[in-house]
Amino acid sequence: MISVMLAVMLINVVIGLPLFLSLMATAVVGFAFVGVDQMSRIMPQQAFGGIDAFSLMAIPLFILAGNLMNNGQMTPRLLRLADRLVGHLRGGLGHVNVVASVFFAGINGSAVADTSALGTLLVPGMRKAGFPGPYAAGLTAASSLIGPIIPPSIFMILYASQTGTSVGSLFLGGILPGLALGVAFMGMNVVYARAYGVTKNAARARLMEIACAAYAALPALIAPVIIVAGIVFGVVTPTESGALTVAYVLLWGLATGNLNLTSLWASLRDTAVLTSAVFVIIAISSIISWQLAYADAPEAFADLLAPFAHSPALTLVAISLVTFVTGMFMEEVSALMLLTPIFLPVAQATGIDPVHLGIVITLNITIALITPPMGACVFVASAVGKVDIARLFVAIWPFIAVALGVLLIIILVPGMTTWLPSVLN
Repeated sequence: MISVMLAVMLINVVIGLPLFLSLMATAVVGFAFVGVDQMSRIMPQQAFGGIDAFSLMAIPLFILAGNLMNNGQMTPRLLRLADRLVGHLRGGLGHVNVVASVFFAGINGSAVADTSALGTLLVPGMRKAGFPGPYAAGLTAASSLIGPIIPPSIFMILYASQTGTSVGSLFLGGILPGLALGVAFMGMNVVYARAYGVTKNAARARLMEIACAAYAALPALIAPVIIVAGIVFGVVTPTESGALTVAYVLLWGLATGNLNLTSLWASLRDTAVLTSAVFVIIAISSIISWQLAYADAPEAFADLLAPFAHSPALTLVAISLVTFVTGMFMEEVSALMLLTPIFLPVAQATGIDPVHLGIVITLNITIALITPPMGACVFVASAVGKVDIARLFVAIWPFIAVALGVLLIIILVPGMTTWLPSVLN
């Protein structure tokens, strides 16, 4: 049953069938083994049950908050602050690219949105500074991986909805790995700036200039504080936190005149489109997850990983390998929804902390966003940066290697993900 469903999924992906239709066709084939007579009863139950979770209501709210901030002219303020902080270093615009991604990570938690917003502005600038186009677009795509790791994170909310793990703990657990990813990419940028002969292109900003830029960006920097602090200290739920953030950004944008009816409508439209796509995938993935459980897939996978059960690190490496390969050929939300129920029992039996597992899975799924042949961020960076996709697919592999190196460190040092939650909770 499992092999047939996997074959159907791969065939649908190869022929270019839209993802939700590929998933639906796979689910229908699965019922040929479960019993076609059960399909009319089980399919709607599982589809509705998959999206009938209060925590999932946070997803459209975080997406809307990010769209409102992008359309409310907060993007240039964050870029200006990043430029004042690191723009004077060798390869300064590359560092600005990474630091801006760290700032953007606290806004919407979407890597694709960050790639689009930053790539339009920074890729042409990096080219003028002396960086090759493929490298500039590759760094933009790679640094956007920080978005789903530093809170808020849509992937972490989905993981929490499936495992019952605290969203606040997951958000806290992602802070240090996200910063480590940023430091790794900045280190890589130093090496490449020397290799390409990129010199310093700006003078060091004075303290007053940094303070003015920080003051201008303060409205955008407050949003992550509202999200994380409210959840961590138990003041609000993730959904309430998202609603508060939307209210704050909306009131600020209207009061300052940075949001009007046109930009507000664009934000609502984009949010509705993306939310619909995410929830359709969640619903159909829930059906397939039920079918996999019916076929005892978790038990089969546990038997497959039994040789590694004596070592949590080896188990996580094996899980990462499966997730990495799956993410190369499957959309990230569906991969997360399908694999999490399979991995969780294995991790629990091995004694792996659910927060640690969540960060490892999230980073694996996120790396798939820049991995050929289906890396969404690579295609977006190619489009906004006007870089040939074939050249970019070649240039992206060093960034993938750096991200995988950070992933390995996180696996070997669980404290990177569990220390902050244990201290603050």
